Amino acid sequence: MAATACPECEGSVELAESLTQNEILECPDCLSELEVVTTNPPVLALAPEMAEDWGE
Repeated sequence: MAATACPECEGSVELAESLTQNEILECPDCLSELEVVTTNPPVLALAPEMAEDWGE
């Protein structure tokens, strides 16, 4: 299992061997939602916020 730094807090985020692009992970230190941008090398970015639809 590999690890990389959280783009928000620089904390260590463990990465599974079966990591896939666009997968959403959570930083164990700051609890930010992170998106896997690329898998080789593994690059994480803050996941985009989902906007509420409210039926409009």
